[in-house]
Formats: sequence, structure tokens, C-alpha cells
Amino acid sequence: MVAETKLYDALSISPSASQDEIKKAYKKAALKFHPDKNKNNPAAVEKFKEVSQAYEVLSDPEKRKVYDQYGLEFLLRGGTAEPPPGAGGAGGMPFGAGGMPGGFGGFGGMPGGGGARTFHFSTGGGPGGFSFSSPDDIFSNFARSGGAGGEDDDLFSFLGGGFGAGGGPRARRKGAGAGMNGARGRAPTPEVTTVERPLELTLEDLFTGVHKRMKIKRKTFDERTGKRSVEDKILEFDVKPGLKAGSKIKFAGVGDQEEGGTQDLHFIIAEKRHPSFQRDGDDLITTVEIPLKEALTGWKRTVTTIDGKQLAVSGAGPTQPGFQETFPSQGMPKSKFPGQRGNLIVKVQVKFPTSLTAAQKTKLKEIL
Repeated sequence: MVAETKLYDALSISPSASQDEIKKAYKKAALKFHPDKNKNNPAAVEKFKEVSQAYEVLSDPEKRKVYDQYGLEFLLRGGTAEPPPGAGGAGGMPFGAGGMPGGFGGFGGMPGGGGARTFHFSTGGGPGGFSFSSPDDIFSNFARSGGAGGEDDDLFSFLGGGFGAGGGPRARRKGAGAGMNGARGRAPTPEVTTVERPLELTLEDLFTGVHKRMKIKRKTFDERTGKRSVEDKILEFDVKPGLKAGSKIKFAGVGDQEEGGTQDLHFIIAEKRHPSFQRDGDDLITTVEIPLKEALTGWKRTVTTIDGKQLAVSGAGPTQPGFQETFPSQGMPKSKFPGQRGNLIVKVQVKFPTSLTAAQKTKLKEIL
């Protein structure tokens, strides 16, 4: 759910429109309302300004995200994050639902808080806020970048057949990326997101360390053509001995690629359930079960450590409930202290009989 739809309405698109759909809608509207085609039509010229400004915001993933969440007024006032508590106005809109700063109202005929108002062109927002480029610059940069349809003569016809003296559109297009970084142009602002994926490992893997080779599928985006594709990518990495659940293995810029940047990928370690051990930090805990008779008279067991050693555990009896024995340096490796290990803790669980005969109870009373 977006905060408002004025910019989308200006381009006659839905808030779920893709970048390719935004480009196509702007191209269609800009060609229709361009001043060179509407020299005696002030309303068309004003519409050209509206669609150009709408495109400048919606074509930038970062600005579009802020606009979708908080609206145009918040963006114009310099908002780049969630507004402070109490800043929202009616309907949860930042700074109130009506009265856009710098002469901005609703787009033609759309309600803007004080009734139907008209969108008026402005190049400035609030102090420190976002400022629009001129509509001519927005259109020129769009044409230089290839627009939404490749080599379109109808786009270039409005630019005098070329982008500068001595050079036609085809000659300059190869270097269009450099032109976008000029004082009047606007390079895309990267919006890097992070994708997190669980990486399930056994305790044995985390004890010894393991080398992983994983194939992922990532989406790529060609900014020149606007086309998307899917490719396989192989990631190789080592899991250091002793890492704990929740530890992250981070890769920058290997995920899906969009117009604003490429996603980071984080693998989050998760421990698979072990049949014998529970982990507590760097310590391992295992439990042996003994019947009440042995708890009273004595018992002996053999416990196997995570690395396969055999340890003898015993009690002469009686063994009290909650008894446990600790074996130092037989637990998990300490990832931050190579060569050191946690402890192995052996807990004893006494199994009581579920029932006793009257004769057994009598004998126990005599003995105890």
C-alpha cells in the first residue's frame, strides 16, 4: 500500500509498475505533451512538466521507495528515513495530507487536502530537500540513455537531431553514461538491499570447519537495454571451526541486480539437531540415563565425544538428582581463540520405576 498515487496517476500507471513500464509510460506522455508539439497549448506544456517530474522520482529506486512510504511532501522536505513520531498528519501521511510545499498541490483534479487543486511546476523542495531538474533536462537525459525503446528518432527530433555540436545521437549514445554524471544530470542512486538465507550445518561440520561450494541463481539487469535475465553463480567459502548459530557469512554485490544496485547476500548459520549433544556456547552437553537401582548402588557408562574419543563416566552411588560431570576442553572449538575448546558436560538422569509392588515398598522401607 503506497502513501499516495499522484505521481503514478500522472503517468497513468499503477503503483506496482515495473521500471520498464515507467519508462514506456513517460516516453509516450513526453512525446504527446512535448512543448515542441504544443507551442500554443499551455495546458499541454504544464502536463509535460508534470509527467517529467513524476518520471524523475519514480525512475530512481531510492526516491520511489521514500515516495511510496511517505508521499511527495516528505521527499521534498528532505526526508530520507521514517519521520519522527507525531510528524504524520491525517491518514498517517507525513506533514499532513494537504498543501504540498513549494506550490505543489494534487495532480490536476486530484484532491490535495483543501479540495481539487492543480499540480504546479517547481524546481525546489523544502530546505535540504529534493529539488526537481528542469523538464527539458529530464527529457534530454532520458533520450540520451536510450529511453524505453532503443534508437528512437522521435525522441531525438526534439533535441535538434543530436546532443551537441558535431555529434549525432548515435555517436554520443556510447558515452551517454558519462553525460548522466554532469552537473544537471542525475546518476542512479544505488539502493543496496540484503538478502539473508539460512545455512544448516551439523555440529560435526562446525567442529572441524567445512568448505562450502554453493550455486545460486541471481537476476541481472542491463541498464542500457532495460532487459532482465537470470544467471547461475558459484559461491565458495570456508566455515571456520567453532562458529555458532546466528553467525553470518557475508557476500557483497552477488544477489539480484536492479536499476539501483546489486543485493548483498548473507548466509546465517543454523545448527542441525544432533542426536547426542546440545550446544551451549562453546560447551557441549550430553545426558546419560540410569535406573534408580544403579543410582543408589553405583553405575558406569562410556560417553563418546564429538571427535570420537571414549570417556568413562561413573558413580559409586548413591547419585543425587542433578549430578553432572565436566570434562574440560572436550567441547567445541573457540572460533576466536584457535587451539582452545569448551567443555563437555555429562548430565545424569535417574529413571524412576513407574510402579512398585507392596512387597517392594516394604523392602525399600526396611532398607532405607
